[in-house]
Amino acid sequence: MFSKKKIQEIRDQFPILKKKIYSNSLVYIDNAATTQKPFQVIKASEIYYSTINSNVHRGLHFLSQESTFYVENVRKKIQKFIHAKHSSEIIFTKGTTESINLVASSISFLIKKGDEIIISYLEHHSNIVPWQILCSKKKALLKIIPINKDGLLQLEYFNFLISEKTKIVAINHVSNVLGIINPVKNIIDKSHEYGALVLIDGAQVPSSLDLDVQNLNVDFYVFSAHKMYGPTGIGILYGKEKILNYLDPYQTGGEMINKVSFDQTTYSDLPFKFEAGTPNIEGIIVWGEAIDFVEKIGVENIQHYKKELLSYAIKLLSRIDGIQLYGGSDLKKRSSIISFNLSKLHCFDVGSILDRFGIAVRTGHLCAQPLMNFFNVKGMIRASFSIYNTFEEIDYLFDSILKAKKFLLKH
Repeated sequence: MFSKKKIQEIRDQFPILKKKIYSNSLVYIDNAATTQKPFQVIKASEIYYSTINSNVHRGLHFLSQESTFYVENVRKKIQKFIHAKHSSEIIFTKGTTESINLVASSISFLIKKGDEIIISYLEHHSNIVPWQILCSKKKALLKIIPINKDGLLQLEYFNFLISEKTKIVAINHVSNVLGIINPVKNIIDKSHEYGALVLIDGAQVPSSLDLDVQNLNVDFYVFSAHKMYGPTGIGILYGKEKILNYLDPYQTGGEMINKVSFDQTTYSDLPFKFEAGTPNIEGIIVWGEAIDFVEKIGVENIQHYKKELLSYAIKLLSRIDGIQLYGGSDLKKRSSIISFNLSKLHCFDVGSILDRFGIAVRTGHLCAQPLMNFFNVKGMIRASFSIYNTFEEIDYLFDSILKAKKFLLKH
C-alpha cells in the first residue's frame, strides 16, 4: 500500500530512528510497549512550555484561558477519534493502568459478597490485579475465560461462566503478548444480556483499529497516548455518561469539587468529577498532535501496512529451525505483534544479543505471567511493528536471530 519512498518520508519524521546502537542502525520493534514520537509531537512540547504554560480551568488570565482552550480542544478531538457521544465522557488519566484502577475503585460500592467479575487468560497484569483486590475486599469471585492452544478465547466457556451474579467483565481488545484481536462486540452484547458492565482494555488499539465506542456499546474503554505516537503519562477513560454520573469519584481534591464546607462537599459535573488536581496539561495538548499525525496517515492505512509487516514476519521467522511462534496463523484475528521463543535458548539471552545488533525487542513475561504459565514458558521474545518499520528491518531481524542462535548454541 505504501511505497518505500512514502515509508521513508514517514521515518524521516522520527528523529530517534537515526540513532546508532552499538554502531548499528536502530531497529525499533518494541512498539507494543511504546511508540516513538514524530517531530510535530516533540515540537509541540517545546511550544507548550515556551508559549502557553499555565494551569487550566482555574484562572481568568490569558495564559490560563489559552491553556484551558487547548486541553478541552484535545478532549473533543479524542471524542471524535473514538466516536463518543459527549466530550464529557472522556476522562483524562495517567494512562490505561490508572483508568482501570479508577473503574475498579469507583464501582466498588456496587460489588457485594458472592458477586462475580470475569476476566481472561490474555490479560495484562493491569487488568488482573485491580479486580483481584476488589474481589478480595468484597469477597466476590474472580472468574477466568480460558484460551485454546493458539491463545484464542474459548467463548463457549464464557457463555457458561457469565450469570446474573456477574457485575463486570474486563477484557483486552488486543492481546499485548499475542496480538490477538478479541471479539469484544460479542462479549459486550452477551454481558449486557445479564446486566453486567463491560470494560475494554484498548491499550494496543489506537492507530491499529478503527474505534467506535458507540457501535461497540461498551460501558468503559481505556487506552494511553504513548502507544499511538504521543507522550507518556497521559491516557483516557471513556465511560457512558449515565454510568459515570452514578459512580463515586476515584480521587478527591482540587478541580473535582463544586462546593466544599466542613459539613459537606459536592462534586463537579463530568468530566471534572474524576479529574482531581492539576492534570498533565502538556501531555494532553501534545497528544492532540499525535492524533493529527495518525489521522493524516489514516488508521485504515496504518492497520493495513502493519498487517503486511506481520504477515511477512511470520512467513520469514517460520523458516527458523526450533522457533516457536505463538498466537495462531489466522491473520484476520491478529494485530501487529509476534511473540516467539527459540528451542533450548532463554529469551533474555536472545534479546540481549539482538540488542547488540541494534534491535529493540521486548523479552520476559510481558506483564502477563498467567499467560506464560499457560504456555509453560518463563518468558517470550516479542516484536511489535509500527508505521515506520520496514520489510528490510524484518530481514535484518531474521538474519540477527540466526546469528544469535548460532552463537548461543555454541556457547
